[in-house]
Amino acid sequence: MTENKTVLKLNDLKLYFKTTGGIVQAVDKVNFELKTHQAVVIVGESGCGKSSMAKAVLRLLPRNVAEYSGEVFLNDTETMAMSDEEYRKKIRWVKMSLVPQAAMNSLNPVLRVGDQVSEPMMVHYNVSKEEALKQAIIMFQHVGVPIDFIHRYPFELSGGMRQRVALAMALVTSPELVVLDEPTSALDVLTQANIFNLLKRFKAESATSFVLITHDIATSSELADRVAVMYAGQIVEVSDAHNFFKEPRHPYSAKLMASVPKLRGTSEPDFIIGQPPSLINPPTGCRFAARCPRKFARCSEEPPTTIIGNDQVKCWLYA
Repeated sequence: MTENKTVLKLNDLKLYFKTTGGIVQAVDKVNFELKTHQAVVIVGESGCGKSSMAKAVLRLLPRNVAEYSGEVFLNDTETMAMSDEEYRKKIRWVKMSLVPQAAMNSLNPVLRVGDQVSEPMMVHYNVSKEEALKQAIIMFQHVGVPIDFIHRYPFELSGGMRQRVALAMALVTSPELVVLDEPTSALDVLTQANIFNLLKRFKAESATSFVLITHDIATSSELADRVAVMYAGQIVEVSDAHNFFKEPRHPYSAKLMASVPKLRGTSEPDFIIGQPPSLINPPTGCRFAARCPRKFARCSEEPPTTIIGNDQVKCWLYA
């Protein structure tokens, strides 16, 4: 088994966007690490910056970027210092890849799916089309896509099969890190379970690590080694999955877990009062304070990130 080393490390990562209403602080001073053979699940409400953080890590930036700063280390290589061309050749889809939220929107409708899965091998490893198609067939077998589907177009596949094709495209180059942005959000429960079983098998059999962005806390628990909770552009907690699902530390994390329906027990799901703050003009102190049942006077100041063993929490209760 590969040595358990740090694959991904983010230091004070920022990504701000220009809008007509002002500067949106979508990702604001994010810090965390990910080891080999691990999967970190990033959870949080819609609009908290999860997908923006994925874009920041992969440098898939829109044109309205106001600020993009910090450090992104991939196996001790600082990728932010690379030029766009160097990053495209050495990192994107070679060492890091993406499974997008909507496979139909990411697949080219006029190209056969086999050609799309084989393309990264041809571009980055300069192999022939025949050899690349052989690799695509092998990957199709791994993700459970029938081999004869290699000549089909995306519109000829079901939603589940398209998502498997997108997964095959992300894994065909054997990257060290795969970012999955809501990969099962539009799929039925059975297909979701099958996709997560595939991911668990890949994590066990290869050195690939995963960053999974999701709203589905219950399903993601099957894959998670670590859980990162994001709120209003910031990471407020990063914990070992076993600790998190048993006893989340941050008040927001506790409320988030209490909102998940349970199969057993008589307690009803809880809810969080109010709504998240605007990322154009976020509060100066703790960003969750206005909704927090445990707030006190010091919450008007920004809390530090406290390290507890291998975990971290951004809350004055632990400072």
